[in-house]
Amino acid sequence: MRIGYPCINNSIPRNAPSTFRLASYSESRMIQTVKDNLLHLNQILKYNVKNNLLFFRISSNLVPFASHPICKFAWYKFFQSELPQIGDYIKKYNIRISMHPDQFVILNSHNEKIVQNSINELRYHCTLLDVMRLDETAKVQIHVGGVYGNKMEAIDRFIKTYNLVDQSIKKRLVIENDDRLYGLRDCLYINQQTGIPIVFDSFHHKCYNNGESLKCTLEAAMSTWDRTRDGLPMVDYSSQDLENEMDYDNDTNNRKKGRHAQTIDVTSFEKFLNETEALDFDVMLEIKDKEMSALKALSTLKRKKTINRNN
Repeated sequence: MRIGYPCINNSIPRNAPSTFRLASYSESRMIQTVKDNLLHLNQILKYNVKNNLLFFRISSNLVPFASHPICKFAWYKFFQSELPQIGDYIKKYNIRISMHPDQFVILNSHNEKIVQNSINELRYHCTLLDVMRLDETAKVQIHVGGVYGNKMEAIDRFIKTYNLVDQSIKKRLVIENDDRLYGLRDCLYINQQTGIPIVFDSFHHKCYNNGESLKCTLEAAMSTWDRTRDGLPMVDYSSQDLENEMDYDNDTNNRKKGRHAQTIDVTSFEKFLNETEALDFDVMLEIKDKEMSALKALSTLKRKKTINRNN
């Protein structure tokens, strides 16, 4: 089991912005921003190796506006030395890598322009991982999309679009169960039609499920992964934010489901480890304080392993 966190490390100072406004786009601005982003990514990866946090989600902003029509710059050629060097470091230390495009990537939209823009964005993510020379275990994770009044039709559109995309995208794409629209059962149906692996989101499962136990659903999601090709299954872990007063639903005066916690609840994470004992997967902590919670989770995992050995 590798433990990681997404995109940002709050322990490493960041002097240069990771992106810029579209109105400020220029090739020179693009080059300098990507250089700064690659330098910062290297710093994060070194921090992670030092602290044994061997799962990391690379920010989609690494190459700003790469999929936008304004970008005519062949960034993958310009950085054809730097990107493979980062990939070599990742492979040397057996770091698991993933990416997660923003939620505007919607393959089952009615709008053909949105679908095409989504495919372009996925192509950018997959090209980036390809230029780093990472194998198929480096995944690009998306949600299924909207329901649009008819879930089965929306699922069929997702499947149709998926079947049309390039193999370079198919080999990296994974889907996750979400907290409102597409539960694990829906994702399993899509997997049966396409073979696409499922990232199990334990928090989303708590928010939206069909009464299945966590372990049973996790095992079902894990069964969709080919260990040789796809690597260990990936699991997203978080819990409900109980601190933020903005989490209340004004209509019901209840806390809104789905908002990720500010920091890890170690007791809950230990319970999660106990419930999933004997299963092997990589854990991405979608928790707001990033590496700080990842370090606590790693300490919890080590303590649990020590107790098990002594027993």
